[in-house]
Amino acid sequence: MRPTPPRSPLARASSLTAALLMVVTALLTGHATPAHADSYSRISGAGSTWSQNALDQWRRNVTQYGMTVNYAGTGSSDGREQFRSGTVDFAVSEVPYGLTEFGRTDYPPERGYAYMPIVAGGTSFMYNLKIGGRKVTNLRLSGEVLTKIFTGRITRWNDPAVKADNPGLDLPARKVVPVVRSDGSGTTAQFSTWMSKEHGALWNDYCRRAGKPTPCGVTSYFPVVPGSGFIAQSGSLGVSGYVRQGYAEGAITYVEYSYALSTGFPVAKVLNSSGYYVEPTAQSVAVGLLKARINEDTRSSAYLTQILDGVYRNPDRRTYPLSSYSYMIIPTKLERPLTADKGKTLGAFAYYFLCEGQQQAQSLGYSPLPINLVKAGLSQVRRVPGVDAKNIDIKTCHNPTFSPDGTNTLAKSAPYPKDCDKKGTTQCGDGTAGARRQPTPVKPGHSSGGSSTAGGTAATGGTAGAAAAGGTATTGGATAAGGTAGGADLDGGATGGATGGALGGEQVAATAVEIGPEQTWGMRTLLMLLAAGLLIGVVVAPPLLGRALAAGRRPRGGADV
Repeated sequence: MRPTPPRSPLARASSLTAALLMVVTALLTGHATPAHADSYSRISGAGSTWSQNALDQWRRNVTQYGMTVNYAGTGSSDGREQFRSGTVDFAVSEVPYGLTEFGRTDYPPERGYAYMPIVAGGTSFMYNLKIGGRKVTNLRLSGEVLTKIFTGRITRWNDPAVKADNPGLDLPARKVVPVVRSDGSGTTAQFSTWMSKEHGALWNDYCRRAGKPTPCGVTSYFPVVPGSGFIAQSGSLGVSGYVRQGYAEGAITYVEYSYALSTGFPVAKVLNSSGYYVEPTAQSVAVGLLKARINEDTRSSAYLTQILDGVYRNPDRRTYPLSSYSYMIIPTKLERPLTADKGKTLGAFAYYFLCEGQQQAQSLGYSPLPINLVKAGLSQVRRVPGVDAKNIDIKTCHNPTFSPDGTNTLAKSAPYPKDCDKKGTTQCGDGTAGARRQPTPVKPGHSSGGSSTAGGTAATGGTAGAAAAGGTATTGGATAAGGTAGGADLDGGATGGATGGALGGEQVAATAVEIGPEQTWGMRTLLMLLAAGLLIGVVVAPPLLGRALAAGRRPRGGADV
């Protein structure tokens, strides 16, 4: 047998470089352990479209870890029903079980369940309106005007009440077209809760005209008066998709702020209790929710649900009044359709969005959870059967709301509204939401200009402890004013119970971070640079080395033969 000839230095260098390149590529793409992708079972959920844009982004993000999370945005009511019937592993809703509306009670499921907050946001009012062929992007509306629009009492955009909110605009005599949800919707429930508590007489009058029993209270299904000209569409995509059409000029809908951002359309600035018109940015939502009360009674089935009366009337002039949270309904017993393997996936997904996922909330059009709700959510994850329980160091979450003293950094740094956003004879021309870079000219003499001032002190009227971090502890919600008896309040769930402890007073050594890409010199970046260098080495080095070796073999003083 002939001996194998020794490999040349060129061949050895090429093989070594190629091998190193394969290792780095495997580390970079996350395929160093092929079995990793098979370690999670597929899970499915259904429900809210209000929070779907955030959920969809998180679902895409966790595929890199081998997780497959299916989610259908069918509306909060349908999500709760599917969870109750055992057709999904989890549901997402802005509405707790137990709500009684128009004589029908949404009974809780027999399977074990609990609520877990996932994200905060603002219910906004996206619209399609033009003046002289130019899009209006700076519309302002008071709560009373909004309620009159969605109860059919204001039908033209040049109504004197709308003009009073917008002294700088020559509003057209175009018909107002309210676009409402046709499905059972948590967004509708949030909006109707606010109307029932802040403008109950107008809301009850509308329900009577719609043939519904009064007092009307909270509903997931928006009642429509026949012949009123209201348009009903299914889901957040349905209502926002209708409003954005060219033929829908004059339309207005209620939808989470994220949808206006993604479609390039403006939202109305809403008048708060301090007399300022405010847009539902992540910061104004964070300020508003300083006055939210969170049910801290761990013995209650409504543990961690929200009571928003204080948000509606928060005296801080930076407040957006229709701010709220969304919840995941998680299983707490190992019963159909949940398996231990599914519980492991659900727990891993929850750990991701409660920590790392909150960094993306603001860029998606939401507001990240404050520290007290993140901590409560992490505690709830442990109740999922099959979860691989972890002790998360929340200092590593880099949540923009966290601070060393436990206060909400995002709320504390929120800018104050401009002088021209105060109710009166002036009006700002700034665009909002998806039309932020498209200002609207205002009539001469009606713009005082002015600039917003940055925050730096605690929100006016704020309280210490849990409120400073995102909410005040309570033990149960009272029935909504004007609501129907016998059911749970949308905000608080069951009533009564013993006082629970606040979670927000503990100090956490964490700092706010800028939302954006990874840090420049993170591990992933270094691996990418190393891979690029090795790739160059594989392509460029062998030919150069070959030439050098060939040159070394040439006879001295002679030509190549």
